[in-house]
Amino acid sequence: MPKANFVALRGKGNPNEEDGAYSRALGVLYAVSYTLKMSGKGGRAIEGFFEYVVPPLEGFWWQEGTLCVNYADKSSFNWISVIRVPDFICASDVEWAKEEARRKKKIDCAALEFLTIEEGVCAQILHRGSYDDEPRTIALMDEFLSAHGWESDISPTRLHHEIYLSDPRKTAAENCKTIIRQPIKKVQ
Repeated sequence: MPKANFVALRGKGNPNEEDGAYSRALGVLYAVSYTLKMSGKGGRAIEGFFEYVVPPLEGFWWQEGTLCVNYADKSSFNWISVIRVPDFICASDVEWAKEEARRKKKIDCAALEFLTIEEGVCAQILHRGSYDDEPRTIALMDEFLSAHGWESDISPTRLHHEIYLSDPRKTAAENCKTIIRQPIKKVQ
């Protein structure tokens, strides 16, 4: 996967907690993302700007002390929630958008960061269904990798990655679509 730029927020805890840290983080991410998209109407001329669609929400997930994900203990999740931004967006544009969103939406955007991620070699699979059912899909991907001489390479610097193609507020759990991306390496 090539290098890509994102607006990002880091946190810890159960993503399903009503009005929890994750829920509040999403509000900030979307506010800043749409402020950037509408920057021309907000008085900011971003060099090289062209109209674009705000990409889907993505998340990097891990738990301390394990390279697996224990879906039964969501309170111990660490996460980096991100929304990709076009290459013409730079850190100073994000700082401007944070201030605009803070001023207009009356939300705290201080923890949001401009983040560049280079994932390297990865495998990905489309998961359809509840997030709790992801282990079944990951097992299919692991089986495929093993059959082709590859293995998962999750580490503290290469994380489990999800790209959310469905809005769980508007889609039944069994119909949600999520791309699961895992870092991989050749089997030695």
